[in-house]
Amino acid sequence: MIAVACDHGGYVLKKEILKHLEERGLEYKDFGCDSEEAVDYPIYARKVTTAIKSGECDRGILICGTGIGISIAANKVKGIRAALCTDCFTAEATRQHNDANILALGGRVVGPGLALKIVDTFLDTPFSNAERHKRRIDLIEQE
Repeated sequence: MIAVACDHGGYVLKKEILKHLEERGLEYKDFGCDSEEAVDYPIYARKVTTAIKSGECDRGILICGTGIGISIAANKVKGIRAALCTDCFTAEATRQHNDANILALGGRVVGPGLALKIVDTFLDTPFSNAERHKRRIDLIEQE
């Protein structure tokens, strides 16, 4: 199950992504927001991180205007590795090397065509399980 949420700056792109996930037959849960009316992105980041931490969802997609604010908010939560990606290479690398569990996108940065390719790359790329990457993730998780 994929947790998806956005703020007002990511609403239009979120609609495209949800349609794409449906076309792929992938299960998702939409945690809002539901319009282009201004909202606070940390609220929506928290909804997705909570769903992942609880096990309700395996991965997440967060979208705000730039992807920066919402990824910063998500990364405040222990066990969350949110990666802001603007191309397919970074989406692939963050899954292989960082085992990122949330993809962050900028609705005002990437267009829908590229965004959907980034989403597919992120969702379809497995973690490498290489020892060096596991070690680095363990170091990230230390307080």
